[in-house]
Amino acid sequence: MSGPEALAAHRDRAQQDYVELVGRGLSLDLTRGKPAADQLDLSAPLLALPGATYRSAESVDTRNYGGLHGLRELREIFSGPLQVPVEQLVAAGNSSLELMHDSLVHAMLSVLPGADSRWVDQERIAFLCPVPGYDRHFGVCERLGIEMIPVPMTDQGPDMDAVERLVAGDASVKGIWCVPKYSNPDGISYSDEVVDRLAAMPTAAPDFRIFWDNAYAVHHLTDERVEIADVLAACAGHGHPDRAFVFGSTSKITFAGSGVGFFGASPDNVAWLLGNLAKRTIGPDKVNQLRHALFLKDEAGVHAHMDLHRAKLRPKFDAVLRILEAELGSTGLATWTDPKGGYFITLKVLDGCAREVVRRAADAGIVLTPAGATHPHGQDPDDAVIRIAPSFPTPEELEQAIAGVTACVRLVGYEKLLADTAS
Repeated sequence: MSGPEALAAHRDRAQQDYVELVGRGLSLDLTRGKPAADQLDLSAPLLALPGATYRSAESVDTRNYGGLHGLRELREIFSGPLQVPVEQLVAAGNSSLELMHDSLVHAMLSVLPGADSRWVDQERIAFLCPVPGYDRHFGVCERLGIEMIPVPMTDQGPDMDAVERLVAGDASVKGIWCVPKYSNPDGISYSDEVVDRLAAMPTAAPDFRIFWDNAYAVHHLTDERVEIADVLAACAGHGHPDRAFVFGSTSKITFAGSGVGFFGASPDNVAWLLGNLAKRTIGPDKVNQLRHALFLKDEAGVHAHMDLHRAKLRPKFDAVLRILEAELGSTGLATWTDPKGGYFITLKVLDGCAREVVRRAADAGIVLTPAGATHPHGQDPDDAVIRIAPSFPTPEELEQAIAGVTACVRLVGYEKLLADTAS
């Protein structure tokens, strides 16, 4: 297949397939990891809750002001999945991203526990960004003028040799973004060694923070429920109790737009956050927190509900993997992940081809997440990573879209190989 004649034959076949693809007039969207409508239907009973009930288990009138810490019964349900003691867990509004954004803003404008000054008063602020990673993390940094330093991901988590070197020698490196379980987009779960090294490593910045975005804590795709080490306990054990901020939400558990976000940290960090939140809100939507507590009931209820999600998601992931293998498995043009949880599959094409694959797919009516979105400032230096989000389309739409993407990968890949042989 490596000879010019064979490559040309494969390219010609791919061109024919692509012309047929464009002729179908598709309009399909694989851009974001949104739950499908039938997944949202699983939480339909929330719409009838809390009914006539408006008092919490501690007799709090959820209709009124106050309760900045959030309802205790809901914090008890998520304490285990998020690995945060109940008293150190805050239940807030519908978005963990909002909490991450606000935590960075508060660090800019107020003095963190362990800090000498506000970040805004310092000459340079930088964050480590494991790549490929989550574009919205990068967007928050970009908006606030925080410099982003890419760090490679391994199959165990971030490259800790690089992380340790960067944080030890530069006090302006203030934090690291982490999606520690079923990472976005590779589906990697951090090893115990990586968690321990993150917790133990010396940092030049006394106010260094791990932004631990545990977005997929209960989002399993197989019978195996992958577990990760407790980062808060690890940090405390190594004498750095304030190092980690833990984030999570119900966004892909119940209603994506009407869930509950969580923040977990040391007691001093929690007091710092609540003190800042008190300046912007008199309390969260406790009625929504109550309906979630009544609906989910306990931690076992969360896992049972997520099993229903898994039954809908797993066939979609299986379909993507089946089509990728059938169309690309023997070509050498691409590799892809086979995640045990989360919402994404990473498709890695030949270097220099991702943007062109995405462009060709868009011309055929298949919209993908922009190539480069998995890297700071949208710049993948290898131009190779494409994030696939199987959850939102119907099964039929998904199969059409992935088959179309593979046609684009073959066309662009064989064009590149032919160009390489001619140069």
